[in-house]
Amino acid sequence: MLTRDENCPAHNGRAGPAQRIASRPTPGTAPGAAVDRDEAVEFLELFHAENPHVGPLQPRIDEVMWEIDATGSYWHTTEELAFGARAAWRNNARCIGRLYWRSLQVRDLRKVSDAEGVAGHCFAHLQAAHNGGRIRPLISVFAPETPSRPAPRIWSEQLIRYAGYEQPGGRVLGDPRYRDFTETMLRHGWQPPEPRGAFDVLPLVVETAEEGARMFPVPGPAVHEVPLEHPDLAWFADLGLRWHAVPVISNNRLVIGGVSYPCAPFNGWYMGTEIGARNLGDRDRYDLVPEVARRMGLDTSDEATLWRDQALVELNRAVLHSFRANEVTITDHHTESRRFLTHLEREEETGRSCPADWSWIVPPMSGSQTPVFHRYYDDEGRTPNFFSDDDAVGRALRGGPPAFTAP
Repeated sequence: MLTRDENCPAHNGRAGPAQRIASRPTPGTAPGAAVDRDEAVEFLELFHAENPHVGPLQPRIDEVMWEIDATGSYWHTTEELAFGARAAWRNNARCIGRLYWRSLQVRDLRKVSDAEGVAGHCFAHLQAAHNGGRIRPLISVFAPETPSRPAPRIWSEQLIRYAGYEQPGGRVLGDPRYRDFTETMLRHGWQPPEPRGAFDVLPLVVETAEEGARMFPVPGPAVHEVPLEHPDLAWFADLGLRWHAVPVISNNRLVIGGVSYPCAPFNGWYMGTEIGARNLGDRDRYDLVPEVARRMGLDTSDEATLWRDQALVELNRAVLHSFRANEVTITDHHTESRRFLTHLEREEETGRSCPADWSWIVPPMSGSQTPVFHRYYDDEGRTPNFFSDDDAVGRALRGGPPAFTAP
């Protein structure tokens, strides 16, 4: 199998050679349920209310009802799809960056349903979203779930994830979150770089009902990374840390008017604490706070010295500094918190409430110093929206079991 750097760039929407990692199921396994007519009508009413230029509502409702009766589903117009994807971002209670929901660019790839095509367009998505460092919000919407044919699935939580290799004594080289996923990929023939490192990009796994699960190395040109250094601590660069530039969430289900799109990777840009406080700082991830504290010469003998807090701040400073020095879009948690309240005010001015999950909106560092901390939110779910399925989460962490199984 080819390594990720040997696989050709997918600018043409196709991926290179891949290896099957699960049995091939029979076509038509686990078909989707019929679309709920009330959900379809509710969405069409919303779409026409916010886009009066598209014409009268009732003829479109009649057309969609006929299509659901005939096929169990219906096909969104290009405008409906784009609006639905943007409204899904607007409604997502876990995202603090929704001020920019109108700027989301939508790639209509609904006619793409094969694994190679999905992988190739995902790699093209990474390049287009990077945009020379000026990260653009982007979503790629692939074939929907229908009663006659299941939609493709992407196993990974994000298009770019780093391997975690089990080491003697239970240590992990790389990202411990993906230790089981990495082991599954290795068992099925993935060839990691030599020597193995802490930031080896895992292959992308795409599963279809017809082909089973297939593994695609991510081509080098699609992987944009930022080497991390600190503005004041010269030794920080010696840690050899880096992080990928574009956070493309790839295993959430987009639901628009009752139609389900399980394969719809989308991205905004990073808030620094996502990398510094969580990915690099969490004890069950890279757990770098103790090492940074040691190199800073902090007193770690007593928690009351707040050495963890000091080290965490410097780790996050390094992330923000490095992205900005490399001219890659990123935001800090104080700025983004203020922007979120601006978004909330704009939504209220339009007569819409703004659903928000406090536990996700409040940043994981210095929460009480941000304005989003000191208030309550409406957490009622709305559609269109993005949803996380338990089985999709399991595949992202364990590398299986497959969504579609052969009889």
